[in-house]
Parts: sequence; structure tokens; C-alpha cells
Amino acid sequence: MKQLIAIMIKEKRDIWLSVLLGAVAGLTSVALFGLSGFLISKAALQPPLYIITVMAALVKFLGAAKAGSRYAERYVSHRATFTILSNLRVSFYEKLEPLAPQIFGRYRSGDLLARIVGDVETLQNFFLRVFYPPLVLVIVFLSTIFFTLFYSVWIALLLLAGLLLTGFVIPGLLALRQRAVKQGIRQRRADLSADAAELLYGFRDLKLHQTLTEKHAQLLHTADLYVKEQEKEGLSAAGGQALNTAAAMAVSFVVLALGAYFVTIGELDGLFLAMLVMISLNIFDNAVPMAVFPAHFEDTRQAAGRLFSIAAEEPPEIKTGMLEQKETFSIEWRDVTFTYPGEARPALKNVSISMPAGTKTAVVGPSGSGKSTILQLLLDMHQPEAGDILLGERSIKEVRPESIWSKTNVMLQANHFFYGTIRDNLQIAGDDVTESEMKESLRLTALPFGLDDPVLEKGENLSGGEKQRLAMARLFLKRAPVWLLDEPSSSLDTLTEKQIFKELFKKAEGNTLLLISHRLTGLEKMDQIVVMEHGQVVEAGTFAQLMAKKGYFYELKQIEKSVLND
Repeated sequence: MKQLIAIMIKEKRDIWLSVLLGAVAGLTSVALFGLSGFLISKAALQPPLYIITVMAALVKFLGAAKAGSRYAERYVSHRATFTILSNLRVSFYEKLEPLAPQIFGRYRSGDLLARIVGDVETLQNFFLRVFYPPLVLVIVFLSTIFFTLFYSVWIALLLLAGLLLTGFVIPGLLALRQRAVKQGIRQRRADLSADAAELLYGFRDLKLHQTLTEKHAQLLHTADLYVKEQEKEGLSAAGGQALNTAAAMAVSFVVLALGAYFVTIGELDGLFLAMLVMISLNIFDNAVPMAVFPAHFEDTRQAAGRLFSIAAEEPPEIKTGMLEQKETFSIEWRDVTFTYPGEARPALKNVSISMPAGTKTAVVGPSGSGKSTILQLLLDMHQPEAGDILLGERSIKEVRPESIWSKTNVMLQANHFFYGTIRDNLQIAGDDVTESEMKESLRLTALPFGLDDPVLEKGENLSGGEKQRLAMARLFLKRAPVWLLDEPSSSLDTLTEKQIFKELFKKAEGNTLLLISHRLTGLEKMDQIVVMEHGQVVEAGTFAQLMAKKGYFYELKQIEKSVLND
């Protein structure tokens, strides 16, 4: 809640203006009802006409003042709320963005979506329903109690007791009850979002494996649990509001009874009895928001906790260094060790690889040997536990990630494609890319597409090989001096792969190139081959050297040949 209050306080002008206008609206409402009661009593005594006229005019003025101040209060408070929400979204994104590479492995996508969308929307109630009503309530009640003291100390004390009962005691007890209810409903909503996202993402696989019915039934069961939690919440909120209203009416009834008693014994002028009763009836209208205060307080408390628990994770250290090289540069891993969060086995252990500027290196090995982790560390998606990575003469610990990305042509195993056209997906390579260059990149990657051909979300209308070739075409347009490729041809046939690599080596001539691959064919042109196993470098050398050595690489090559021959 501290982070939320800190963000909210940025709009302190509108906050205090809302409180002021809310207090004015509440006080004018009390004054309007009190004066109306006094006018009724006074009129029964047949006073001079001018007194009735003045008091009636004052009633009309208070009515207009109440409506105007209430409108102004609503306008300012909602303006403050929307501005606070805007600041909250920006602040949360600024904290979330540096965590993006590491956070998706810890949270289900549906749960993340529920937090980013649902919890942020829930926090809009913090100012309107949690922070601001108690302040207005206290100001209006204390002012009214002070006014009532001039007529009856006992009635003033009774109103004070009503304030404590309806404003704090009952809401406090309801808050304890609401805590368990709100925790359940928020967890069920997160479960429903996560299950719905999994059903949508995995619909095709579920259909193929004929398990869609079971998954759908699970989703319906989760939805039913969520509905039941919502019903509990509704009953709890309605019960709390009814209890608070009953308590307020009871206090007003006691004010009437006590005031009538004081009139009979001469301690209160009967002229003021109707005024005090009308005041007691109206003042508890300000306590109505406190009936739903526990529900909104628990809502916002849990929403803020869930939201900021993500942003509270330790962000990567902010770096200020930049890669100044306009030409290609060397890359060197020095005794790098890294373990993924929650894993016991290191993904990399004491890895040392040297890639001189302008050379081409292939990193090969079986699945799970740590090949892709090398690339992720190089792109600054994770931080090494030990050792260092040098980019030219600079440590990666000093260089901003954006500087690394701008100097590299990167192709990952899974590449994202945006809904739109082929042109839209190629233009993200750079704003200065021309139409002729885009057409040439399509030709070089053997893609039979036009620039205006559609691309569905995530490239759903493209085959695996077309996705890889489109990613490569996008890479050809970037023109960065270092190439980092992770399994760029795993979905390509042999002939297409040969053609793509031929163009790739032309484009990367004189550049530093790192190729991550589980295939061992076509590596004869590489300046260096690094063989990995269980997160460690077991061999390194040229293709000829490794084959002559007849070590681990040689054995892998023989296995590959036997598989292909079979």
C-alpha cells in the first residue's frame, strides 16, 4: 500500500480539493436538512412572513450549494482517480519492463494478465472508496457534533457514539470478515484467467489429443468456483450495508426518543427537536460509504499486494555504458557460471569461449547442454552468477542492454510475428528500410510472398519453415555488425537451408557470427566449433581438427550420419 499511496500523493492538489468539496457537500446537506426541520417547527408558531421567506430562500440556496458542491466533488475526485490510475500504469510498467526477460518463467500468462488488467482496475476504488470517504466522514461528523453541542451535550455524545459505531466499529469487524472472502475471489479470478489462457493457447493440441472436453470441464469448474466466491462477496457486502444502515437508523431513533425526553423535562427547546432529528437522519448518509469500505479496502489491499509483489522483485542493475563500435567486435566468455532461478543444476559451469572480431563460431551439443543459455546471457536477459562476458574491451556488466541489441542481428528459436502484413513485420528491422530492400530480402530467403500479404497473430498462417525464413529476411534488413543465431534452420529442408546459409555468409562477411545449432552439417565453413555437454565446454576447434581428434564431436557426427543413413 505504501507504493500506491506514494503514487497517489503526486495528485495532492486534486486530492485535498476533493476532500474539501466533499466536506462542503456533506455540511451543506446537513445544514439543508437541519434548516428544513427548524423551518417546519418555526412555521407552526406562525412567525412574521419575512422570517419564513428568508428561511425558505436559505433552504433553496443550501439546496443549490449542495448540488453544485457535490457535482464539483465528483468531477475533481474522478479526475484525480483517472490521473492516479494513469500514473499507476506507467509506474508499474516502468518497474515491470526491466523484469520482463525473467518474469515470464515465474508466472502463468493468464495470472499476469489478471494482475496487470484486473488488479489495476480494482485500485481505482482506493481513492474514491477507501482513502477519501473516511476523511470527509470525520470532518462532517465532528463539525455537526460541535454544532449540536450548543443544543444538547447528550445528543452530541450520542452522535459521536454513532460515528464510532457506523464509521469504525462495524466496518472494522466487516473488514476482518471480508479478508477471507476477498482472498478467495481474487485467487479464483487468477485461476480462471490462467485456465482460460491455457485453453485458448493449447486449443489445437487439446483437440488433436482428444482431451479438449476434460480441459473445458476443468475451466467450467473453475468458473463455477469463481461465481460462488462472487456470490459470497455479494452477500457479505449486502449484509454489511444492511447492518450499518440499521445501526444508523437505530441511533436516529434514539436521538428522537432522547430529544423528546429532554423537551418534556425542559432541557431542550421543542423548537429544535425536529432540526436535531433531521440532522441525525442526514448525517448518517455520510456513513453509507463506510458500509462498503471493508470490501473495497480488502479489494485494494490484496490487489496492491499482488500487483506490487511482481514489481518488488529485484530489477537488474541499471547500466549506463554504450557500445561505441561501428564495426564488428570480439566476444569472450570468461569462466561464466549460471543457474536458472529455482533450479539446482547449473545451466552453465565455468564456460570460456573466445570469438575474435570477424570470426564465425558454432556452438553445438545435445538438447539441454546450455547452448541457448549462452545466447541469453550475451543478450543480457540474465546475469551470470560468476565470470564475465566481454564485448570488445567492455564488460557486459557495464553495457546497457539496448546498446547490445542495437549492435546485433538476433534470431531466437521462437520469433514473434505481429498481426498485419509482411511489410509490417519486416519494417521493425528499421525505419529506413526501403520497399525494394524488403522485396530483395524475401527473394534471398526464398519466400513467395508479397509485401501486402497478411500475417495473422503469432504468424498462425505461416509454416514453421516460413516463420524461420521470414525472421531471417527481417534479419537481413537490420545491418548490425554482429550476428547471433539460435537454431535458425531447424524447420528448413536441406536445400533451402543450404541456400539460406549461402546468403547469410555473404551478408555476414567480415562480421562476428555466433551460430547455435544441434545440427552438425554445414559447419565446415566455421572458424571455430565449440562442443558443449551438461553446461560445460568439452571440445573446441575447427571442423577438421575435431574430426581428426575423434573425440566427442566425432562421435556425435557418426551418430548423425547413422541416423540419416537409416
